[in-house]
Amino acid sequence: MSDVATSARRGSLGWLAVPALVFFVGFGVIPLVGVLLLSFTSWDGLGVINLAGTASWRTVLTDPGLPHALWVTFLVMALSWVAQTPISLLLGVFLAGHQRYRAILAVLYFVPLLLSSAAIAITYKALLDPNFGLGAGLKISLLSQDWLGKPGLALGVVVFVVSWQFIPFHSLIYQGGVRQIPRSLYEAAEIDGAGRVRQFFSITLPQLKYTIITSSTLMVIGSLTFFDLIFVLTAGGPGDATRVLALDMYKRGFQANLMGPASAIAVILVLVGLALALLLRRLGGRDASASQLEGAA
Repeated sequence: MSDVATSARRGSLGWLAVPALVFFVGFGVIPLVGVLLLSFTSWDGLGVINLAGTASWRTVLTDPGLPHALWVTFLVMALSWVAQTPISLLLGVFLAGHQRYRAILAVLYFVPLLLSSAAIAITYKALLDPNFGLGAGLKISLLSQDWLGKPGLALGVVVFVVSWQFIPFHSLIYQGGVRQIPRSLYEAAEIDGAGRVRQFFSITLPQLKYTIITSSTLMVIGSLTFFDLIFVLTAGGPGDATRVLALDMYKRGFQANLMGPASAIAVILVLVGLALALLLRRLGGRDASASQLEGAA
């Protein structure tokens, strides 16, 4: 009787997943299938959709600009990860304390995430203007450079602004992860004479292994979709120095009216994102629940 009740209860709980499944199919699977089918067509966005076979794919894959866009995309991804992860981790550990002033700082640190990416890009573009920006106003020659007019500097500005905007989000993830670490581990370490630095590397970091992987997954996958901030800040320039794959997709689809090649690039973005997500999941190892034992080893 108990087995029947248990199976019936599981069946009733299964229905709770139906709304989420409907939304996922309606807003995830169906649009993805539509984009995949559109990549085999010729369409200007307004007229009749005509089948074009693999013409759009051949156009995209043989375009010499595709490897460059992929390289810039991975470069922004790697540099933003290197910039965001250690700062987010340290801020998250700091903000995990229960002192009132840390709670106030946590609120202040979270403000950049509440701002629009386009508004942030417009603000930084104005601040970095070599003639009328912050450097010109303060008469500081270092800040008066043509930050958005030189390839290396422009890429650095993009990485800096992206990191400035999203570090608060990942700090919040690490803050929650640190607060889940059993206090008994730190008490045992203190009894053994371990200092704060030793506790951080021997307890905090191992315990945050899966939190780091989760944050890195969100960071890496999110890097593939950077568009609005880069579009407003540099428009992919100077030249193609900051032309990431998402921006390349927009320019092909909505400026050149080539929806077929743009859809092909969208599919490439999805495939790259899935591959990276699976890779990071593999790095996570066997079971995320095992992280509670990492610091005790």
